[in-house]
Amino acid sequence: MKDCGGHFHGKHLKRSLDYVMNPEKTQDGRLVGAINCQVDSAFEQMKATKRKFGKVDKRQGYHIILSFKEDEVNPDTAFEITRRFVEEYLGKSYEAVYVVHDNTAHVHSHIVFNSVSFVDGKKYRYEKGDWAKYIQPITNKLCQEYGLSIIDVDDGSKEKEHESYKDWSEYREGSFVWADMIKRDLDSCILQAGNYEQFLELLSDKGYEVKQGKYLAVKPQGMTRFRRCKTLGDMYSDEAIRERIEKEDISFYREQQKKVQPVLCKCKVRRYRRAKMSGLQKRYYAKLYRIGKLKKKPYSQVWKYKDDIRKMHKLQEEYLFLVNHDIHSAEELVSVISSLTDKRKEVSAEKSRIYKARERSRELFDIADDMKELEPAEKSFHQGDEFFTDEHLQWETLKQKLLSQGYSLEEVEVLRKHYKEEYSKACAKERAVFKELNIGKSIWKSLIPDSVSDGKDAQYNKETIRDRKEQPER
Repeated sequence: MKDCGGHFHGKHLKRSLDYVMNPEKTQDGRLVGAINCQVDSAFEQMKATKRKFGKVDKRQGYHIILSFKEDEVNPDTAFEITRRFVEEYLGKSYEAVYVVHDNTAHVHSHIVFNSVSFVDGKKYRYEKGDWAKYIQPITNKLCQEYGLSIIDVDDGSKEKEHESYKDWSEYREGSFVWADMIKRDLDSCILQAGNYEQFLELLSDKGYEVKQGKYLAVKPQGMTRFRRCKTLGDMYSDEAIRERIEKEDISFYREQQKKVQPVLCKCKVRRYRRAKMSGLQKRYYAKLYRIGKLKKKPYSQVWKYKDDIRKMHKLQEEYLFLVNHDIHSAEELVSVISSLTDKRKEVSAEKSRIYKARERSRELFDIADDMKELEPAEKSFHQGDEFFTDEHLQWETLKQKLLSQGYSLEEVEVLRKHYKEEYSKACAKERAVFKELNIGKSIWKSLIPDSVSDGKDAQYNKETIRDRKEQPER
């Protein structure tokens, strides 16, 4: 929540707190809690913290929304999960208010917390990737304890493409992972069971409590909540388990042993003896070495030829320039240079035309950028979250501005992409022409005698061409 400016710096923070604590959405305030502050005076305490450390301006606070799947959790459980999340993530440093809204099909919770720490006055800083790195792992861990579905955490690397938060958490914290144990026991019972009823009996023998309703749920000894088997993966849904009981047995998992046949390799080695030198030959070679005719291999001398290599590349470019433009005389060279000069002006004018056309659509692009920033809030509004009503109204206003000019958001993005591609092509063409022109000028400059100054190049060019034209053909 950014600062609104003016004299009321905490306007947006106050509005957020008022919205999330709406009695109509929180069962008359029953689903409202706070940490490090009192619910009734949360805003005043947050402002006092800001004044204490002299940080009353700029960003006022942060707002986190945790959503749950439809019909997966009741409001009380969601409230308990939210409370534990706030205690673990913010409990040591920030004042926070957390609530649960149950007025929509999806139960969800809101967390509004101060941007300034009441401990040391440091401001909370959210970096890109913090959600997947810090926030999502905590919510996943809590949801796992309550047998709820989780969201896999992926860092984007190919090596960890299929790595879930469970594996990451076990590696990072060394904690016990319930899901892995449950899956191992389910696999074991599936292999041993002849039918579904026997499968349930085997689970009970292992100490599991089994709950059969719409979905099969199990609870091992030591776990506080039931865990739905289908949340462990597609292979653990009711239908998949019944199918696996019929198809799988011990041989299904037995690895096929690869028989490695020994191979005899025959290798022929020819040894050549070094020819021995006679005494005379040895004395002769020693004499050559002393007088400097024989030397050891010197160190690399490539650095000495660096300029020569650069000159060679330059000569190659000049040669290809003359061949590609079919130049056989100085007059033809001057003509090509003149043509390239005109062409450079044309491509520069084309680039300028595309740039100006793109700038004429700058207003459309700015509107589209504003709409893209509001897009997450607009999606939340359509899902029933009225907190984003103001953002929805802004979205509709911007949308009408685009429609009044005959564009939709998708069409503006297509137009932006078109101008970007055209401008890139024009820039590449200009660079190519400019390079050719510089090569041509370099060749012409090498033809001018050193006695001619730079200021007289143009006059010398004309006189040279005229003199050569007046000479009789031989």
